Amino acid sequence: MSAMEQVPLCNSKDLVDGGLAVPFDVVYGGYTCRAFAIRWKGSVHAYLNRCAHVAMELDWQPNRFFDDTGQWLLCSTHGAVYRPDTGACAGGPCRGGLVRIELSERDGVVHWHTDWNLQPVSF
Repeated sequence: MSAMEQVPLCNSKDLVDGGLAVPFDVVYGGYTCRAFAIRWKGSVHAYLNRCAHVAMELDWQPNRFFDDTGQWLLCSTHGAVYRPDTGACAGGPCRGGLVRIELSERDGVVHWHTDWNLQPVSF
């Protein structure tokens, strides 16, 4: 697979501001990992579903990453808080930010961009 291939992920309407995430699988560091896409303040963002504090999945219920205010991404295990637009640690026990996955949106479809470190899972 060539660098920066764009892989269709979901329809734009599937991502609502502060709402449920769309999950997907990637190969990262040679391992299959869960990732998620969200919409926040009109823009789409995606990250590995891996807390920077301890490599555990963040969601407190399936595909739910936002806190009650819809303003922060929250790790359900230890309470680390991340900015939805950058994945940067905003509070709690973080060791850096979330691993970002580049997205684009056009013609009603969200695409994620592969790179040397993130590849689609082949079945």
